[in-house]
Amino acid sequence: MHPMLNIAIKAARKAGSVINRASLELEQIRVTSKQTNDFVTEVDHAAEQAIIATLREAYPDHAILAEESGASGDSEYVWIIDPLDGTTNFLHGFPQYAVSIGLQHRGQMSQAVVFDVVHNDLFTASRGRGAFLNDRRIRVSNRPFLRDALIGTGFPYREFSRIDRYLELFKAFAQGSAGIRRPGAASLDLAYVACGRLDGFFEMGLAPWDMAAGSLLVLEAGGLVGDFKGDETYLECGDIVCGNPKVFAQMIATISNRA
Repeated sequence: MHPMLNIAIKAARKAGSVINRASLELEQIRVTSKQTNDFVTEVDHAAEQAIIATLREAYPDHAILAEESGASGDSEYVWIIDPLDGTTNFLHGFPQYAVSIGLQHRGQMSQAVVFDVVHNDLFTASRGRGAFLNDRRIRVSNRPFLRDALIGTGFPYREFSRIDRYLELFKAFAQGSAGIRRPGAASLDLAYVACGRLDGFFEMGLAPWDMAAGSLLVLEAGGLVGDFKGDETYLECGDIVCGNPKVFAQMIATISNRA
């Protein structure tokens, strides 16, 4: 295992311990709102601090881009962190949330950890070395047709200026696939594509920390990832499509036909 991945796993498990302890006393958690329907808790902050402390101890010169504390440092290595992806799910006791940690080196994702805290499922990937779930190699599905595919998505929930565009795409995929699921944590949705539980995924308006680790999981599991044009700007623009190669191509065509 790559040493940097090993440190990321250590950090993710420390954050998971913070989250699991807090999940036993949800009614006591202090919650604030960053904007409409975008919540942050003391648990998010505590988990993020645990991650950053672990990373800083091992790699004090690396830069950090974290959801709650923002950007710090200047390095060719950048850790991209979502300490609790699925905060709203967590607050409701809905068991779909995760810790997401990705390492970007010279603009390319190189290491990835998505830790499903509830189910103790650890998704990992290193560039060029494949993707794994609990040390077992994973691959994207081999389902060849969109019409037979199970597609994940995320509904707009804090910014609604493009909701009509989203609903148009939702309708197209609902009619053109075997079904759509919206569990509520994008990093896990991407991990599910990587291990074949979903055949494809699309969402608008995500932040880099929502996608960074999960996108590498998909790529290392043999899938494709792109923006709505199929290009590689998804971390910058926030719009993402991914899937096994055949479903990905059909998803991009579906979106292009409704441009």
